[in-house]
Amino acid sequence: MTETGGKKGGRARKSSGRGLRDLTVKVKTARGRTNSSTRWLQRQLNDPYVTRAKAEGYRGRAAFKIMDLDDKYRFLVNGARVVDLGCAPGGWAQVAVPRINALGEKSGKKVGTFLGIDLQEVEPLAGATFHQLDFMEDDADVKVKELLGGEADVVMSDMAASSSGHKQTDHLRIISLCEAAAYFAFDVLEQGGTFVAKVLAGGAEGELQKLLKLKFEKVVNVKPPSSRSDSSEKFVVATGFKG
Repeated sequence: MTETGGKKGGRARKSSGRGLRDLTVKVKTARGRTNSSTRWLQRQLNDPYVTRAKAEGYRGRAAFKIMDLDDKYRFLVNGARVVDLGCAPGGWAQVAVPRINALGEKSGKKVGTFLGIDLQEVEPLAGATFHQLDFMEDDADVKVKELLGGEADVVMSDMAASSSGHKQTDHLRIISLCEAAAYFAFDVLEQGGTFVAKVLAGGAEGELQKLLKLKFEKVVNVKPPSSRSDSSEKFVVATGFKG
């Protein structure tokens, strides 16, 4: 789903999100709306991170996930060349642009490059370049390195396959998507680079973990505080690409 909102030019002010919504919003099941969609809508309306995203001008609550991950692992550094796969609606870009100094606003610091890739068009954002491109195309890695002017320091992905409603099938789909993103990262990352991607816990990610451990110096799995507690979502952060 695409969540839209305003643009954010700088790093978000730290906030717990508490106190932004004092009352629990209840949603009645309307004609034509399923019980599951009603529950989803109610969860959205009562999610403090959704409220924070709107209040602070982010395009979606996912912005806080990459914020949490970078606060801990520090891969979005000044001067970094970053590729964001499945970048729509652009929330991760809003966080990354000021952190890598893509606008050159930090005097005396290296200027970074942010390249977002998605199948759909993404609303422009100062400091970021968005391209409609299928990263699974045969020559996608060549195009990306041309656009970057070299190899990437970071490849990150918050992609999720369309839900089928079947938990095991959805798990296998997102793991396959993450594996495809990993192989793409192997083609565009420079030595020492970082790969960050969303996965779902459920058992089938074992082979992916083995693959990443062969290619990177360190691989960790983390569930950021902004990730919903009832979700099986987690993120893999692989650092020190061996080339």
